[in-house]
Amino acid sequence: MKEKVAIVTDSTCDLDNEVTQEYDIKVLPLKVIYPHREYLDRIEITPQEVYEQMPEVIPTTSLPSPADIKELFTKLQKEGYTYIISVHISSGLSGTYNVVRTIARDFPDMVIEVLDSKALSLGLGIPVLEAAKTLRETNSFQAALDKAKRTIENIEIYFVVSTLEYLKKGGRIGYVAGTIGEIMQIKPIISINEEGKYYTYDKVRGRKKSIQRLFEIAKEKIGDKTVSVAVMNSAAQEEASELWEKIKALPGVVKTYTGQIGPVMGVHAGPGLIGICIAK
Repeated sequence: MKEKVAIVTDSTCDLDNEVTQEYDIKVLPLKVIYPHREYLDRIEITPQEVYEQMPEVIPTTSLPSPADIKELFTKLQKEGYTYIISVHISSGLSGTYNVVRTIARDFPDMVIEVLDSKALSLGLGIPVLEAAKTLRETNSFQAALDKAKRTIENIEIYFVVSTLEYLKKGGRIGYVAGTIGEIMQIKPIISINEEGKYYTYDKVRGRKKSIQRLFEIAKEKIGDKTVSVAVMNSAAQEEASELWEKIKALPGVVKTYTGQIGPVMGVHAGPGLIGICIAK
């Protein structure tokens, strides 16, 4: 039987619409919830619209509903798909992975592999894109799945935020201690551990030094390897562009991505995030 393979992810992957359309990547939107209504992430609301109302109004977020996931999988089944590779935001930061895995059990006639990226933003987007590219080249479910798994295993994420308040309010603080150090302008460099939760990788004083430290981390981690690097931001385009230009010039960097994180991610980070993702 000929394989027909779908690549599925969620809206926290931060891949541009043009990219998801070009590679036929199916995207399950998370939701941004205000008291008056809820919005589909990256479809009905922009990051800027979220930031403009902060800090007076801080929305909540929710994962795709079981009904939304079931509807997508049913549609794919009717279209003749026999295999699905579904890659999602870290299970340590969202329940999306677990609910997709639960719904997948209702489709025994399809082979559905649900992967926990243990990442977010382009740390999720890059494995998804690599899987989609491999699928296009090979038309092989196994080759695309193996590529996604290998990429996930070799991704590292580091970022800084303007304030920890939004991570605290969203319950996503993980093992990052919000202390009196904030008053002293101590900025944690945040990373993601093996559980897929945030932790403090390093601490520096001041915004400028924290961004410089991200550059130093990139240099240290890249070393003499060949890598892809993404630079993400939330309403901090100028600072992110400067960092991106510096990282792009490092030897060993063969591919770069840059962009603004989506609305759901922006709710939890607030404006001012700068992040790097290194894919070895």
